[in-house]
Amino acid sequence: MATDFLFPKIADCSYVSCYCEENVWKLCEQVQRTRPEELSKCYAVFVSNEGRTVPLWRQKAGRGDDQVVIWDYHVFFMHNPLPNRCLVYDLDTTLPFPTYFHKYVTETFRSDLALRPEHHRFFRVIPADTYLIEFSSDRRHMRRPDGSWIKPPPSYPPILSNTNMHCLGDFICMSAGKGPGAVYSLSEFVQYFYKSPHVAAQHNK
Repeated sequence: MATDFLFPKIADCSYVSCYCEENVWKLCEQVQRTRPEELSKCYAVFVSNEGRTVPLWRQKAGRGDDQVVIWDYHVFFMHNPLPNRCLVYDLDTTLPFPTYFHKYVTETFRSDLALRPEHHRFFRVIPADTYLIEFSSDRRHMRRPDGSWIKPPPSYPPILSNTNMHCLGDFICMSAGKGPGAVYSLSEFVQYFYKSPHVAAQHNK
């Protein structure tokens, strides 16, 4: 793997456990500030489904040898600079940072074929520049009814857009035609973003 990464060290990235949507927003912001020419090739990717029960493997919060966990949703960052080069930056995975798209998807999501339909994963893919403008969260989803925090929030102020005080639900929603970006099934997601070296070579001719 080449070493020209957008984020050379995971330790240099902003990270707070259980705030993956904000962690990815901060990665987008970092690219905008340090590598603006690459921003159009970057994406924030939300993973969820209608029941908000999505199994992921190779997660730091996972259990057992396979490190599997069921999230209500998860968010990771993608950089797709070339047809046959797509890198995933997931701050919560036990896989390398970054990991090539095919390896990440294969080990993290495996296949929907062995899962019940209610556990099938869907992906909302949002261009990084859109995510920076439209994402807005007052962190209400991380508060208990008495107002206390389920998990401690980041030390910086909540990320709020100019148009919406809290729109996290629009990003987690996997209904096509609603919310920013595009929604894919697992197979559609792989087909769209994974190009084998042979296919990429044909494409570039």
